[in-house]
Amino acid sequence: MSVINSKVANIGDLKLEHFKKADKFESHFIRIGQLLGAKDLGYSYDIVPPGKSSCPFHSHRAEEEMFFIVKGSGTLRYGDETRKIREGDVICCPTGGPETAHQILNDSDADLAYLSVSTMMPAEVCEYPDSKKVGAFGGSLRHMTHTDDALDYWKDEVPSG
Repeated sequence: MSVINSKVANIGDLKLEHFKKADKFESHFIRIGQLLGAKDLGYSYDIVPPGKSSCPFHSHRAEEEMFFIVKGSGTLRYGDETRKIREGDVICCPTGGPETAHQILNDSDADLAYLSVSTMMPAEVCEYPDSKKVGAFGGSLRHMTHTDDALDYWKDEVPSG
């Protein structure tokens, strides 16, 4: 990797990790922000092969994201809409609920490469509309549950009856 003063990296020089989950999700990626010592922003580089996505359809309650399409084309799912995306597009994904859920799909016949930038919040709640899950993340806490599995706020806090 070509790094100047540990603050500059060229994406062409980075060693990417490979991720694959079932037949739907796959990417070659690197978390650049961590490598360069970023404190308040997370930034990553992903190359997604044809027919794949790097993550499920989801929204964030605390972290805002931005994507910049470096190479290729695909489809953006955003809330209830879909649209074609291509090299040079900048995508804004503010915080919110299902109306800001997003996913980038590579439905082309060539690799799709993008940079993602996000605010790094100490705690986050993500919603996954397709699978009806909610994730709570903060520090070492990483908890996923189905939205149907709600507990009463007072359960196990006070005697029943």
